[in-house]
Amino acid sequence: MADSKLERARPLSPHLQIYKPAMTMVMSVFHRLTGVALYGGTVFLAAWLIAAAMGKGSFEAVQWVYGSLIGRLILLGFSWALLHHMLGGIRHLIWDTGRGYGANERAMLARLTLIGSLVLTVLVWVAAYTVR
Repeated sequence: MADSKLERARPLSPHLQIYKPAMTMVMSVFHRLTGVALYGGTVFLAAWLIAAAMGKGSFEAVQWVYGSLIGRLILLGFSWALLHHMLGGIRHLIWDTGRGYGANERAMLARLTLIGSLVLTVLVWVAAYTVR
């Protein structure tokens, strides 16, 4: 019977410690994290809608929480996550058409996704405070 404990030099699989983080790698992680954050943010949105359906007292309590500094920071993060995830989805849609695979194009799309999400978040919040 052959010795099953015979050790062979096996190639090691590349690990994250080997790779230098590229913008597209970071954006991939952000896209996944914003997707997870949207699940949590949806709970806050549902709580607001349920409170509105329950009556004035419940709605005012939730409005007070969301109007606090921590509530506004959560809403700011939720709106950024929503816009960033949306732009990341558009980036993937561009890739689905067979475009944007060049090194420069990938880097440009990653930068546009990040900058666009920040700019759109600021614009949404400015518009919200203007209308308010």
